[in-house]
Amino acid sequence: MTISSSPLADPAPPPWSPMLLFSLCLSMLLSALGSSLGNVALPALAQAWRAPFALVQWVALGYLLTLTALSVSVGRLSDSLGRRRLLLIGIAVFSVGSALCAAAPSLPMLIAARALQGLGAACMMALSMAGVSDWAPAGRAGRAMGWLGSLSAVGSTLGPSLGGGLIAWSGWPAMFWLSAALGALTWLLSWRILPADRPRHGPAAPFDGQGALWLALALVCYALAGAAGFTLSGLAWLAAMLLATAGLVWRQGRAPAPLIPLPLLRHPALRAGLLGSLLVSTVMMATLVVGPFYLTFALGLTPGKLGLAVALGPLAAALSSAPAGRLVDRFGAPRVAGGGLCGLAVGAALLARLPLSSGLAGYLLPIVSMTVSYALFQTANNTAMMQCAAPQQRGVLAGLLNVSRNLGLTSGAALMGALFAWGVGNSDMAHAAPEAVAAGMRLTFAVAVLMVGLAGWRSMGRLPDAGSQTPANTR
Repeated sequence: MTISSSPLADPAPPPWSPMLLFSLCLSMLLSALGSSLGNVALPALAQAWRAPFALVQWVALGYLLTLTALSVSVGRLSDSLGRRRLLLIGIAVFSVGSALCAAAPSLPMLIAARALQGLGAACMMALSMAGVSDWAPAGRAGRAMGWLGSLSAVGSTLGPSLGGGLIAWSGWPAMFWLSAALGALTWLLSWRILPADRPRHGPAAPFDGQGALWLALALVCYALAGAAGFTLSGLAWLAAMLLATAGLVWRQGRAPAPLIPLPLLRHPALRAGLLGSLLVSTVMMATLVVGPFYLTFALGLTPGKLGLAVALGPLAAALSSAPAGRLVDRFGAPRVAGGGLCGLAVGAALLARLPLSSGLAGYLLPIVSMTVSYALFQTANNTAMMQCAAPQQRGVLAGLLNVSRNLGLTSGAALMGALFAWGVGNSDMAHAAPEAVAAGMRLTFAVAVLMVGLAGWRSMGRLPDAGSQTPANTR
């Protein structure tokens, strides 16, 4: 296969500077912060509007579903229209959506504003990754991608404490006003710093709107199936997802300029990278879902100690992602990704055999090991995928990487959570014996070891090193 010509000219890359990286990192930080701030506000929103949880949870779901469903579409648009233009639009949409959230007069209006915020976040996440691949020198791409991962983890870690403080100080609208102000500052910095888009040669390729609708429908149905669990409604959503996926494949084979070029997904290296991202994200979400139950009902931690223990993982990710990027630049993506998968497998295996008598220290050691290893794998995998794609494919590939990660998080919450509950054997965790909770955790992470092994088997010998383009044909 050969790489098709891009509608954009490909002159020398613009000068790379710390401020350019900083502006991209701010976009990634804001998108992660938007998710974690919305989650911590749910109890306050339920009290403010006397709304049931089934309705309030859409404040979080509306953001995540929009972000996931539109990541590929905005990435594809940026491949044709240019990164700078669409990233600035995305930051502006996020900022306006944040202000509308703060001023929302009702819960349905807040949910709609959160969906608008998610659209902006989709642009910010996908195009920050694509921008690093476009603008960073080859020898610094890994460390730049690592900084994006660090700032994403910082946003996830900072959100609960920052949001809780703002709610206690001035109520829940303060969180969204802060997001709007930070978004406005990020837009001004990006407007001054981001390089101009490359001039196009000829008209832009037509956007595959039908393909975008099929993809969004499939992703939303998958997320709703995960939220419903193993119920009749969950199975119905899963069937709808399969039908929408079939419609997407049918459309992509007939569109003059498909949203997702199918030859791109036929390449073994790209398939391995996307599958690996999905599997390891599923495993890591299991630590966030299962861990608090084990710490509370098996080890008996108080809420204060639980919060500190749970925050240790994201903190380790924030501290290790940037060094992971340096390792990628020095030793290459395949070696660093392989080391990350080995660390994940060892950590999951320790949890699968963890005796209850090992206490908190015995639990935290493998958790920190897994979190650092996850940062190693994701930084190496993202760097290799983005650097090895043709320039006209980096936007859509960044969107696909974000989708694979979010689908993994959804799968981890739904499937691994259901596996844990089945292993415990008691749906009422508060009355389950500590030994039963520990048995459920061991079963969950025994399956996690198999999933990491599958990711390693698919990636072995397929993950390309950064610096050479992956052959793909975009029609």
